[in-house]
Amino acid sequence: MENTHDSSNKVLCVQDNLNETRRTPHVLVNESETTTNDKTVDGVPILSAPVIPRKTGIYLFFHDIRCVFKLDELGREVARIAIPAALALAADPLASLIDTAFIGRLGSVELAAVGVSIAIFNQVSKVAIYPLVSVTTSFVAEEDALCSNILEEKGNADLEKATVIDETKVSAPSSEDAKKIGSNLSNIANTCTNLSTTGKKRKFIPSVSTALFVGVVLGMLQAILLIVTAKFVLHVMGVKRGSPMLAPAMRYLTLRSLGAPAVLLSLSMQGVFRGFKDTRTPLYATMAGDLTNIILDPILIFVFHMGVSGAAIAHVISQYFITLILLCRLINMVDIVPHSMKSFKFARFLRCGFLLLARVIAVTFCVTMAASLAAHHGPTPMAAFQICLQVWLSTSLLADGLAVAGQAILASAFAKGDLQKVATATSRVLQLSIVLGLALSALLGFGLQFGSGIFTKDINVIKQVHKAIPFVAGTQTINSLAFVFDGVNFGASDYTFSAYSMVAVAAVSIPSLIFLSNSHGFVGIWIALTIYMSLRTLASVWRMGSATGPWTFIRK
Repeated sequence: MENTHDSSNKVLCVQDNLNETRRTPHVLVNESETTTNDKTVDGVPILSAPVIPRKTGIYLFFHDIRCVFKLDELGREVARIAIPAALALAADPLASLIDTAFIGRLGSVELAAVGVSIAIFNQVSKVAIYPLVSVTTSFVAEEDALCSNILEEKGNADLEKATVIDETKVSAPSSEDAKKIGSNLSNIANTCTNLSTTGKKRKFIPSVSTALFVGVVLGMLQAILLIVTAKFVLHVMGVKRGSPMLAPAMRYLTLRSLGAPAVLLSLSMQGVFRGFKDTRTPLYATMAGDLTNIILDPILIFVFHMGVSGAAIAHVISQYFITLILLCRLINMVDIVPHSMKSFKFARFLRCGFLLLARVIAVTFCVTMAASLAAHHGPTPMAAFQICLQVWLSTSLLADGLAVAGQAILASAFAKGDLQKVATATSRVLQLSIVLGLALSALLGFGLQFGSGIFTKDINVIKQVHKAIPFVAGTQTINSLAFVFDGVNFGASDYTFSAYSMVAVAAVSIPSLIFLSNSHGFVGIWIALTIYMSLRTLASVWRMGSATGPWTFIRK
């Protein structure tokens, strides 16, 4: 009995050692390619430790797939960030859907006019918003993680005595891989904390002040640009002189442009909160603003008979309300006033921002051209395209919640050199994106077939909407993966690849849009958009699968 007991204990110890091995970075090794030996412990054979590294990153799609819905520490962190972020991201497009429903009651001409104007405003905004929000989230997550490490090392006693931390003592993560992907944060701040006059300790994160300043400036420039060039841009989009869409489109676009400073500033602050892994605050602010918009829409449109102008004014008011809420909350969390001009991180923002600017221009060009081609086919196809596009983006952007979670978690993990968490978090968010995409495909395939009448009563517009259902519903899984991969790539600071790959995708997609629009009309536009999203997803799959760039650690 004693020998049996000892043997059992040794077997358990061996199993514990194997389990411990699997919890270490060796999980990055392909277990199907491992070798075994004939070593035994009291006659019990054991496996040798994995020794052959993986050659590709495709396995991340399947790594720990049984844990995809598991609410472990990582699952809870992803849910805590992703769910509020998804709701916040979906709230604005859903509010736009409600706008579309209200405006649709005015007539198909007004609906088409507003559709063109929203497409212009959104695409011009994305040129500034996307790079700003994306780099802000990653930079704030990295700097916050490093600051937290510094504060923990110094301890509370030292913290109360110190108001300045010498930036030469701020070191980057020791991991070579983290350095390669741009996690060198040696100059993130002169001051990591500020003892305010109220006695509360508030962090000073340089990227916060930089993001707010850049957001205000870009917002003002966008407002001036759109107001001055509104008529010309509408002409380029296919709304010619004499078109019944021109007058309402001009009114809506001009008034909506007045809210550009609030839009850019509020979204830059959302990037800050995401970097802090706080997505609840942006959700509450967005819901309050969108509720204001929904309440004001019918009042200004129908009660005061302001038509499309009322819809634009309601949206502008809601955006300034969101900005006010976020700003008040942010001031209580961090010190947003820079200590000197040196505290601004313009060089880092510009370096990464310009790469993402090239990327977002390519994305914007594809979607804007699709809207322009629809407008050239007339008010009815444009009205149908506006409905389908809003539904397409509203549902697909739910995946952006997972993208935000992936970006914030990966940026923080890379900054700390925790490559094991990088691999595990990447697997989790990619697997969840596939599940989400399949669910959205089923939901939209059924919902649009019977619910398109919510947006318009025009039978011709509804017929056009039904033609696009296979594409709007069928591409949801592809779209989900594409959006989540964006967050993964940005969290890995893989900005160069993100920019160049999207330019290449656009170079193929734009000719496809033109050719298929001319040959297949309204349906051809949606076929081309499907090609565009498929190429976008495949590019990111190749990057991770080839284990290049920030994913080279998979080979080690």
